[in-house]
Amino acid sequence: MKVAVWDTYVTKKDGIIMHFDIIVPASIKEEQKIYTFGMKYLLSKKIEVQKLTSSECQFCHIQEATESIKQSILKNGCYIYEMENCT
Repeated sequence: MKVAVWDTYVTKKDGIIMHFDIIVPASIKEEQKIYTFGMKYLLSKKIEVQKLTSSECQFCHIQEATESIKQSILKNGCYIYEMENCT
């Protein structure tokens, strides 16, 4: 499965920048859908942000999905790869 990786940086209320990737099937092109996945993730972490836009979230590249990423996408529609300050 080919997936698109969207590089995302969000500033938390304490000023710390959170960095994560939103990984979706490469066939998904609608940016708003990508942002919705990101907002759901942030809500699950109890991180409050006003919006998620192209200022915070940008397409990075396409790659082949690993089996675990593929399973997450089939179950949840996306995979979130936590990189920095996501706890």
